[in-house]
Amino acid sequence: MQADYLSLGFSHKLLPIDTRERLVFEQDALLEFLAQLKREYKAIQEIMALCTCNRVEFYLYTSAPEHTAQHLLKALAQAKQVDLKTLQTGLETHAHMHAIHHVFCVVSSLDSLVVGETQITGQFKDAFKLCLQARLCAKHLSRLAHFALKCAAGVRNATAISSQAISIASVAVKQAIEILDTEKLDKRAMVVGVGEMGQLVCKHLLAKGFEVVLYNRNYEHAQDFAKNLGNQNLQLQPLSTLAQGINTHVFLFCATSARTSVITQGMVRACNFRRWWFDLAVPRNIETPTESNIWLYSVDDLQGVVAHNLEQRQKDMHGAYQVVGQYSVKFTQWLQSLEVDPLIKDLRGLAKEAALKELHRAIKKGYLPQEHEESVARILHNAFNTFLHHPTATLKKNAHKPESDMLGECLKSLFNLGKGNMFINRYKCEFSEEGL
Repeated sequence: MQADYLSLGFSHKLLPIDTRERLVFEQDALLEFLAQLKREYKAIQEIMALCTCNRVEFYLYTSAPEHTAQHLLKALAQAKQVDLKTLQTGLETHAHMHAIHHVFCVVSSLDSLVVGETQITGQFKDAFKLCLQARLCAKHLSRLAHFALKCAAGVRNATAISSQAISIASVAVKQAIEILDTEKLDKRAMVVGVGEMGQLVCKHLLAKGFEVVLYNRNYEHAQDFAKNLGNQNLQLQPLSTLAQGINTHVFLFCATSARTSVITQGMVRACNFRRWWFDLAVPRNIETPTESNIWLYSVDDLQGVVAHNLEQRQKDMHGAYQVVGQYSVKFTQWLQSLEVDPLIKDLRGLAKEAALKELHRAIKKGYLPQEHEESVARILHNAFNTFLHHPTATLKKNAHKPESDMLGECLKSLFNLGKGNMFINRYKCEFSEEGL
């Protein structure tokens, strides 16, 4: 069976955060999980995974898409001790052309919780490099990844969808500012974690005039970040003082890579002021507080702000989807041109074989001196290349059109090339404006 692309994913759209966070892998564990899948299930030719705070997705090149999906879900349910039916309910599946279009939308940030955020492109690039170095993906997913990254650049260049880049971090800070304006509070906040998300939160807060206290397990790492930032409104505190800090600040943003809670109920003390906490990590870093005057936001709780953002970006999104559609068409056309390459190679090989056969016969019968063999072989080679140039160029030029199947099959029948049908137009792209 001909292999094709398959996308299997869990995102904020269908799966709640309490289940998504259970699907998070450490890097080494993820590579081992993917490698084991590839070893055990031979239909999987290539595989990669994209894991972010809002999605866990698997991109595959497989000869049995339906069975591959079932096999991967069972393996994931077993590895993460998650109910299989829960995974099936929250699964988003795309196959063939739809998988290609979906990946292009994801990398272009059209499928993100915050449309237009630029983090996802870098996260996809890092995920691809990781799996490529682990020999989990090769030419087919490499082609897909390269086109997806080109598509993301095309969307940024053709639209203003990322002109005011918005991430989960900026949405959380925006929510805090709205609270601050309503409550007339001081611009003071604490941030826990100096990973990518924590750094973004610090930058957004400082840009809005906040005084920020940063807590991190690796104090030297925090010092390096503060030194590079060079902002006097950023102060550092060791993680050992975290319990004291959470009971003195109104705003708290937490985003670490810890797999267990960093802020527990036992650390919380009663205060005579209200507090707003933002847990931006998956798995979550903050145990749900029982204090009535603490409001806790997770990444899923920010969807209201995101919805407002989406409303303002509808025009840009329309243009962005047009760009994605164009790149989807280009990719399928390129795939179709690859489909005819073996046929062209076989046709040229047949011509060369016939020419050399007659050349050797002529030498054997004495029609041609042996010393002229190389020169005549070169002349024959140029002759059949010239003769085949137009038909092969026409075949490539029309590879993405419906008549290409007929042209290819006629050539195969006339010259007895191959046995199976070509079915080039199985890649027929519905995202083409022509509806082909």
